[in-house]
Amino acid sequence: MIDGIDKTILRHLKEDGRMTATALAAKVGLTVAPCHRRLRDLESSGVIRGYRADIDPGAIGLGFEAIVFVTLARVERTTVAEFEERVEAMPNVVEAQRLFGSPDYLLRVIAVDLPAYQRFYDEQLSSLPGVERLTSTLVMKNLKSYTGPPV
Repeated sequence: MIDGIDKTILRHLKEDGRMTATALAAKVGLTVAPCHRRLRDLESSGVIRGYRADIDPGAIGLGFEAIVFVTLARVERTTVAEFEERVEAMPNVVEAQRLFGSPDYLLRVIAVDLPAYQRFYDEQLSSLPGVERLTSTLVMKNLKSYTGPPV
């Protein structure tokens, strides 16, 4: 069970995932040993799934973004499994959600520019198994990125 101290630890780690256990302990009002123990427990229980660098796609030449809505022709177990496996393997798809209702999926795709996105769309997205319809919406501006759940 997550208590108030665990939530405080999570809030601080959301802000700075590279914070040392010593600095984290000072922020949450614990000594290092119990803070480290709680941190290990949060990691081993799966509450903390990992630590990642927050990379600006534009800074590495991937400044074009599209949201793609995917409708499948048939929602059969094998088609869905193959579709999801192929989407997970696509580096340009940086987020993917299966939805209730229509459309069936929402994909967030990044690319170098519009021509690169068009090639990706034509060569990879449109060849995914079971695809009936793809609808793209181009992202004009990112106002807020997902930083994890509120804690």
